[in-house]
Amino acid sequence: METTSPARGHAPSPPPPVHVTQAGEPRRGERRPARPRIPGIRAVPRWLPAVFVVALTVAALLFHEVTADDIIRFAAYLAFGLALPGTLIIRAVYRGERTLAEELALGVALGYALEIPAYLAARAAGLPLLTLAWPVTVYVLFLTVPRLRRHWKRRPRPAVPIWWSWSLALAIAYLTALGVVRFFRGHALAWPALATYSVDMPFHLALIGELKHHVPPTVPMVAGEPLLYHWFIYAHFAASSWITGIEPLVLLFRLGALPMTAVLLILLAMVARRVTGSRAAALLAVAGTVFVTAPNLYLGVNIGNFTWRGFQSWTGLTQTFGALLFAPVVLLLADLLDGRGRRAGRWLLLGVFLAAVMGAKATHLPLLAAGLAAVAGVEMIRRRRPPWRALAALAMTAVCFGYAQTVLFGGARQAMTVDPLSMLRRAWGELTGGAGAAEPTPASLLGLTALYLVCLAVTWCGVLGLLCRPKLLLRPMVVLLLGMGAASTAAVLLLGHPHLGQLYFFGATYPYLMIVAAYGLVVAVRRVRMPSRRVACAVGAGVVAACLIRALCDVRAPLSAGRSEFALYLPYATLLGVVALAAVVLVATGRRALRNWVFLLVAFAAVGAPAAWCARVLPVAGDVPVARPFGEVQPVALQDVPEGAVTVARWLRAHSGADDLVATNVYCRWGYEDPCDSRQFWAAALSERRVLVEGWTYTSANMGRWRPGLLPEYLPFSDGERLRANDEAFRAPSASAMRRLREEYGVRWLLVDERHLDPGSKIGDFAEPRFRSGDYALYRLADGQTGVI
Repeated sequence: METTSPARGHAPSPPPPVHVTQAGEPRRGERRPARPRIPGIRAVPRWLPAVFVVALTVAALLFHEVTADDIIRFAAYLAFGLALPGTLIIRAVYRGERTLAEELALGVALGYALEIPAYLAARAAGLPLLTLAWPVTVYVLFLTVPRLRRHWKRRPRPAVPIWWSWSLALAIAYLTALGVVRFFRGHALAWPALATYSVDMPFHLALIGELKHHVPPTVPMVAGEPLLYHWFIYAHFAASSWITGIEPLVLLFRLGALPMTAVLLILLAMVARRVTGSRAAALLAVAGTVFVTAPNLYLGVNIGNFTWRGFQSWTGLTQTFGALLFAPVVLLLADLLDGRGRRAGRWLLLGVFLAAVMGAKATHLPLLAAGLAAVAGVEMIRRRRPPWRALAALAMTAVCFGYAQTVLFGGARQAMTVDPLSMLRRAWGELTGGAGAAEPTPASLLGLTALYLVCLAVTWCGVLGLLCRPKLLLRPMVVLLLGMGAASTAAVLLLGHPHLGQLYFFGATYPYLMIVAAYGLVVAVRRVRMPSRRVACAVGAGVVAACLIRALCDVRAPLSAGRSEFALYLPYATLLGVVALAAVVLVATGRRALRNWVFLLVAFAAVGAPAAWCARVLPVAGDVPVARPFGEVQPVALQDVPEGAVTVARWLRAHSGADDLVATNVYCRWGYEDPCDSRQFWAAALSERRVLVEGWTYTSANMGRWRPGLLPEYLPFSDGERLRANDEAFRAPSASAMRRLREEYGVRWLLVDERHLDPGSKIGDFAEPRFRSGDYALYRLADGQTGVI
């Protein structure tokens, strides 16, 4: 076939225009512009970033006591039990152009959401492996139904810049390395190093054991106490343990959080790109989510002042799991609120994920309701008609939250109270070195509140960039995310909790506030067409200012004796002064005021990251004590860990029934018996059996009695009669004491730390010795026991 070349002297006709969608991708059916190739340089394989992350993760797991067999079984379960069936459903009901990584991330999230009800039904029927029926059913349907069969085929993928893939891969690798350094190294899988734990980890392990054997669950550490908690993640771990045969300890301490973190990052990147329409803004939002915390301009260590609970992949598993399931909710709402939700599949998926969030971390739901209410109000005013999509989503959210509060959580407040500025009163004590000694004066509290708001202003000042295009502030998704952020800030300031649980509200929304802040920065920079070198200068100015202010002001926290509390305000007042002086100079000397304003905004936003990270990287001079972020406690010393605890508990798990009840003489943390810190959960955690009385701190009965000024871990047990019956069997063993435990409470086993028995104890005369290892022994109470054995 003959072709016609263009006439000499005439340029060839241009290619048809490419219309770019809001997400930055060409519309379906339209031609993509050809990507320029650099001569002499071969294309980097697209799969290399994924291989890099997988290789790094596998190497870290193998180095930290995880066997290759466990890794292979978990990977197979993740791929064929969660990702593949979930991805098939996503392709069928939620169409759109997505990369393979994005499809798999949505598929894994949907797999988590669907696995939970499947496992609960299977476990209630006494057949936990029947959980596999849901992926098998999906495979059968997608193989036999002609309209579904086509979803097995690979679809054309949108072209993705290699820098985008590598950026996400490096962010995931960073969080993996952070988990290795901060968690793996301090949480061994073998005893006694295993017992140098974060205090909540055996609590999580005990709840996995409870969900592994019982539905509906109760608190395993206090038999019969209802479990009014966010427990869906423990159902997932229980299901994965049954399916793979992997120990819950390995899933909890090593494997389980890794895919959650990776999927969460990818989903947040999807939300950010959907909201901002820019990969650059999305990458900035992801980087801010991972790296930025509240700016700390004090020398010494970061003691946790003004911070929030963000990526706690290992110690805050319910927060991570809830955030993972909540990200698809925001992504779906982005489609629905922008008018892309005509398909029923999006509404169906929204309901599924809202129901999953309801039991995974219901903290997200009231914040989402506040954001949707803000959207409904703004849209009603703008368009003078009811915004039915926002109102429908709000109704679904309200139903889920109401069900969670009344049914799943039984109306329990879990020590959450209305206590305005309680977090700032605690921060004042830590900053001044007078924690628990005295209350701050009203003036001090007011000043600290202003200081906290300054920290928030530094972190989220990028939102001001949207003023360059004010109409963007009225976009439904921007209103939604800002409404959620405002509600979370109000919750942090107005609520009180003994362990600063109100910070979980901020942890739920800060990634989305970061998306809006990144959106504003990119909009402002593009609005004034600021050159990249000028942006780099602004960022450098912010970094230099943060480092110099910390060094020159020389304020250490907590304050040394005799130093006035006004020193706390010096670094931040200096920062505001520098910003004001820079604003005056730039406006006075510059011809383009808007560009100077954007320059100052970028510099101010750049203060956050180095101010937060200097305290983590730079060496600490002097005798400043190493402090820990809120919620962390000092680990148990090795010399306080009893020998044989794991061996005896594992023997009990292997030789007892799932419904057997255990009594133990240890319900205070080892080394914290006087006063008794009741956060002791190891008997239930290691044996996977219910215990008559062990650690009662987190029970709804105990947390419901908390009042400001008290510590819930030191409150006495609420059922004094039960505790006396339990103690009598160990301190003054007799036939009547054993008979009471067996007949009145249903106890069948005694798990004894013999270090706490009186010399010459005759417990073996009234209970049958069954197993002993080190300091621990196990006794069995026979049915109808009436006398001496």
